[in-house]
Amino acid sequence: MKLIAFAVLGFAFSAFAQTEVVTTVAQTSKPTSSPKKKADDTNKNPFGPESKNEGPITTEIYADEASFDSGKNVGVFTGNVKVFDPRFNLQSDKLTVYLHKGEEQGLEKAIAEGNVGVVRDRPDPNGGPPTHAVGRSEHAVYTATDGSVELTGMPKVQQGLNLHIATSSETVMVINQDGHLNTHGPSRTEIRQAPKDEKAGSPSPSPSPKQ
Repeated sequence: MKLIAFAVLGFAFSAFAQTEVVTTVAQTSKPTSSPKKKADDTNKNPFGPESKNEGPITTEIYADEASFDSGKNVGVFTGNVKVFDPRFNLQSDKLTVYLHKGEEQGLEKAIAEGNVGVVRDRPDPNGGPPTHAVGRSEHAVYTATDGSVELTGMPKVQQGLNLHIATSSETVMVINQDGHLNTHGPSRTEIRQAPKDEKAGSPSPSPSPKQ
């Protein structure tokens, strides 16, 4: 798979190998140096924990193919698309990225299509580990202004052991930047409880004696 990257300042390309080109979308107008990519970058798990947001926000996009329209500030990625961003991780068949025009060409909106999977972390108010919100659908829209991810196309979202499933093609699910889920339309919720451990020393039932 080709590693595709485009810098937000001028959509500049930097080739690191004959078959690899790196693409980053930074949420800052300050120039940044191109980082060296590790050999296992394409093996990152898009459903793994999100990285901490320190300094300028960088969005990494991996795909088989990409095309860019610098006049419209639009990039289109197709084939095994994976997105790694401090705010969310995503995978899909196709991704269309829109950048802000002007000096600060940060990410404005991203539209994912086909076999969409997205993960966000919901912080624990008590300081414990975050809860992963994993959403799947046929279509998703990320909007940078409010940080929301909108899922359509029979979406379903799993948070911990609980599963929330759309029961209508018209249902829309929105995961906000804090990991909270809001659903508009018919849905079904499965609330699951982890099985309790069997008490130690509990005798197991003996088989009935043969007559």
